[in-house]
Amino acid sequence: MSVLHLGVCLFISSFVVIVILLIRRIFKYQLSSKWQYNLWFILLAALTIPFLPTNVLDFGTKFTYGGPQTSMPTASNSTTANPITENGGDWMRDFSVSVSRFDLTFLSPFLTIIWVSGMLVMFAFTVHAWLRLRSIKKSMSIIKNQEVHSLFAQCKQRLGISQKIVLVNSPLIKSPLTFGMFKTYIILPRHADAWLSLDELKYILLHELHHYKYKDISTNYLVVLFQIMYWYNPLIWIAFRNMRLDREIACDSAVLKMLNPNNYSAYGNTIIKFAHKSFLKSQFTMVNPLVSSKKQLTKRIERIAVFTTESRLLKVKSIIIFLLLAGIVISQVPVVSAMPYGEDRIDFDNQKTTYEDLSTYFNRYDGSFVLYDLRKAQYLIYNKDKSVLRVSPNSTYKIYSALFALESGIITDHHTSIKWDRKTYPYETWNQNQNLFTAMDNSVTWYFQNLDQKMQKQNIQAYIQNINYGNQNVSGGVKDYWLESSLKISPIEQVQTLKDFYTNQFGFDKQNIELIKDTIMLETKDDATLYGKTGTGTVNGKNINGWFIGYVEVHHNTFFFATNIENDHHAKGSIAADITKSILKDKGIY
Repeated sequence: MSVLHLGVCLFISSFVVIVILLIRRIFKYQLSSKWQYNLWFILLAALTIPFLPTNVLDFGTKFTYGGPQTSMPTASNSTTANPITENGGDWMRDFSVSVSRFDLTFLSPFLTIIWVSGMLVMFAFTVHAWLRLRSIKKSMSIIKNQEVHSLFAQCKQRLGISQKIVLVNSPLIKSPLTFGMFKTYIILPRHADAWLSLDELKYILLHELHHYKYKDISTNYLVVLFQIMYWYNPLIWIAFRNMRLDREIACDSAVLKMLNPNNYSAYGNTIIKFAHKSFLKSQFTMVNPLVSSKKQLTKRIERIAVFTTESRLLKVKSIIIFLLLAGIVISQVPVVSAMPYGEDRIDFDNQKTTYEDLSTYFNRYDGSFVLYDLRKAQYLIYNKDKSVLRVSPNSTYKIYSALFALESGIITDHHTSIKWDRKTYPYETWNQNQNLFTAMDNSVTWYFQNLDQKMQKQNIQAYIQNINYGNQNVSGGVKDYWLESSLKISPIEQVQTLKDFYTNQFGFDKQNIELIKDTIMLETKDDATLYGKTGTGTVNGKNINGWFIGYVEVHHNTFFFATNIENDHHAKGSIAADITKSILKDKGIY
């Protein structure tokens, strides 16, 4: 488990527990017993959120581990020019903007070991409890007292329960309990019918049958699972202890509703009889015992003593409070979409795809190459696993940033200039007024950030959804979402989107498409023209992500490509471009 994943799990679980505890205290007299217990099901739902597929949740990077990101231009070693011998150009220069982020990834292996070890210990405790329960199951015997069976049938009928539930006794227990998901047992202490009256037995049976009716047996297993997974969060232990108490109080209230007020004290006294006979004190119990700790028993007796029938107004208030809490939790769900900073993969299944080992071109770099032949509609892919992995597009996204700005009228084909903001950047070519051609040629980040700010986030989101760009996540901030932030795209998607751009599947203005094509034209050799854009992802001054995407126009055909490389420090767009040109040359394409 990564540092981020653990952080998200801890945040979500702690936040929901704290909110529930506060609501229980603030609205103590506006919540019925049943709905106070139901609040905890929101927690159970929330605990599943960090383990849902990332494509289900999409909010982005505002809650990345270590806080929000800030952008800082850096020259690092990225200003080195790489001249192209064919035409004397120098487009393979790396202009990157570094984002600052706490890098705690080195802790991930250690945290994973600790987390898994803790789960194994908790699982061992659960197995131990299960073995104890199994020994009780082996000691069970059918109750022979027909009066008790007749009473049991009456209780089931009153609750509308038709399913088969086995009523047994055991010499190994001293307090009634219910367990069994597929075959349910209600176990009474051996000879309980001898020292309990029929009324007292009725109270017990009604209580245990309510557990069955409320599906508390299934809930127990879910609680056990989450307590194993979230063992490291003490608030979860507190929450489940309170949940168990609320569950018993809800069952008590349900039974009391069925009784005459004159019998309330008798019901409470029946429970007190088992005060010193509780079973399975372990927090990992998979059963529903009639009583547990003395502290919880005291609270239950206090609630029984002041019990009154709930009014319709109280039910309405309870439902409103429940919905309020559900809304608060739902509003926090986007926090989990910070998890796309981990792996985010796409599904790709195209029959006209050839996979080829091109590892000799990549040397020490972990990367992928995707080539698409437009005339044959066929893919050639190196590194199937990496080709479907989404990473930040960095400066390759500037193609679409410029296109969106043209489409929205922020710039036009005749007026693309933006004045320099007089800030000093580490690249001399950035410290001057820019137009679309110079900004694209020198990858002037501030120019495209300016376009995005004028366009505004909601419009950017609409355009990105329109062209189906990667994970379509712009929540990382209008200035930084494409700079090692929330927006991510895979090499295969880069090629697909670029092909759709080239053929104008988006239905944009043709003049705008042609203008962008002109800005990314790099060089011509023989009868082939190379178009493309590099991108370098820099985090904390280290170049970790290098892109080169584009296409080659030849006679009667066009080849689209995307190369991505990753490295701890030296992955740059210029290197990705070198790799790409070598492959294209050997393939006889360029």
